[in-house]
Amino acid sequence: MVRQEAEGQSGLPQDTIDFAHRMFDAARNGESATLLQAVDAGLPLNLTNDKGNTLLMLAAYAGHIDLTRALISKGADPNRLNDNGQSPLAGAVFKGEDEIVRVLMAGGASPRLGTPTAIQTARIFKKTDVLEILGATEEDMKDDIPQPPGPPSS
Repeated sequence: MVRQEAEGQSGLPQDTIDFAHRMFDAARNGESATLLQAVDAGLPLNLTNDKGNTLLMLAAYAGHIDLTRALISKGADPNRLNDNGQSPLAGAVFKGEDEIVRVLMAGGASPRLGTPTAIQTARIFKKTDVLEILGATEEDMKDDIPQPPGPPSS
């Protein structure tokens, strides 16, 4: 779903909304030729869906290395957080996509953005090799790690 304006109406024709949905699906499915052709024709690189996920976020989370690299090279923002405060980099760490982590880092992604950050995510899942890729410092290792909510109290 494409993000709607506050009034709940985008004012966009249905075929435009359908096209945007196809582009989000192309990012998820790694359909590079389709998506990059649309970007070259003017599709905004940082277009977001109804959850604030960009094309880059979807491609990175799904492990599409070449598409992730191409979107970054065309100017996609590797530090754009979704509506849950998650970064593409933290998503790649969570999914165990180490090569995507490298591509995002090379493209300027910050390992200290979002909740949890990519560094905190690596710590949660004890991915010490990824901490090195992320450039984690001793100070990063001292930060509290956000914990999932516990069971409801009675």
